[in-house]
Amino acid sequence: MTRSQDLFARASALVPGGVNSPVRACVSVDAEPLFIESARGGTISTVDDVTLVDFVQSWGPMLLGHAHPQVNEAIKRAVDRGTSFGAPCEDEVRLAEAVLEALPAMDMVRMVNSGTEATMSALRLARGVTGRNKLVKFEGCYHGHGDAFLASAGSGVATLSIPGTPGVPEAVVADTLVAPYNDLEAVNRLFTLHGKDIAAVFVEPAAGNMGLVPAADGFLQGLRQLCDTHGALLVFDEVITGFRVSYGGAQQRFAVTPDLTTLGKIIGGGLPVGAYAGKREFMRHIAPSGGVYQAGTLSGNPLAMAAGLATLSILKQSDYAGLERKVEELCRELEHTFAARGIPVFITRLASMFTIFFSTEAVSDFASAKKSDAKRYSRYFQHMRARGFFLAPSAFETAMASFAHTDEQFAGFIEATAAFSG
Repeated sequence: MTRSQDLFARASALVPGGVNSPVRACVSVDAEPLFIESARGGTISTVDDVTLVDFVQSWGPMLLGHAHPQVNEAIKRAVDRGTSFGAPCEDEVRLAEAVLEALPAMDMVRMVNSGTEATMSALRLARGVTGRNKLVKFEGCYHGHGDAFLASAGSGVATLSIPGTPGVPEAVVADTLVAPYNDLEAVNRLFTLHGKDIAAVFVEPAAGNMGLVPAADGFLQGLRQLCDTHGALLVFDEVITGFRVSYGGAQQRFAVTPDLTTLGKIIGGGLPVGAYAGKREFMRHIAPSGGVYQAGTLSGNPLAMAAGLATLSILKQSDYAGLERKVEELCRELEHTFAARGIPVFITRLASMFTIFFSTEAVSDFASAKKSDAKRYSRYFQHMRARGFFLAPSAFETAMASFAHTDEQFAGFIEATAAFSG
């Protein structure tokens, strides 16, 4: 028995499913989880002293790679000053300035502790500002595990094929309206029926939790127009795309301005942090400025703020276009490699993200994503792990490249794929 197997057996008696987040259990890929000892750059090392090239990158935030020396040094300096104050610190102000400089359409930002907390808070704010209750979300988009968002959610809910939303009262999701991703006409119909009651439209500007599904041309612009017409707020969930698809996020890349933006762990260098930002006219409603209440003892934690400042200062100077070219070339080579073996794939990519759908048709929404061959993905996952490459243990997640990945690691990915028989 390996140490990972031993630890998983012990954990299974102590922790539900043996893991502290569902997809990590690797159920959908017929495997058991690897327990990680350490990570550095583009690799992770297990407790069994096996090193793998990591294309999960802690589900996205490690765009600089693991254990970046400047980020680590910033954390070490912060630790010496204290790990939690429950009171303001200077780095909160400095990180807020950095985030708002990167997202110029946003005027104010509130730090929280996770992407889930950010989206829950943004929804409460949207409801408080508009006096309305309903929200529009999209099939397969995942906005954290807040009750109202678990209607037709992607990510782990899709991976584990959990029906409905057990534990969530029907009344809670009664105000959640769901449309297919990239279907602007469906959203228009929802506004025609419920326009006066819709507080907000929540959207991943590039869906990353049904696999990567980029927004179709005109989709985000159409949502902006519908929200303006009906007085609803447009909320971009940039927990994945923020600072990854460009330094200014998807809103900068696609030139569409949301009313509110949610951000995740990348602004804390991978530490537990999130944020929601928005126009001043909306954010001033948050307590103590206004009556919409949201609080958190660990919000603005000094370790996360220090790590975030270091991360953003490096990302601001990073060659996003260069990394995107590498991922584009990787995906092109992967397409040729699979085609040479007669294995049908549809590969989506955006910036440093990509997904290999084992599918004979294009993927543009959750319905088409679910038609991909999850069993073949399971075999591919096992094949790649055996050859030293760590992929997301789900067909409905996104592969993440980092600035730390080397040309040799990209080439090795293609070489390992070439040995996959299907």
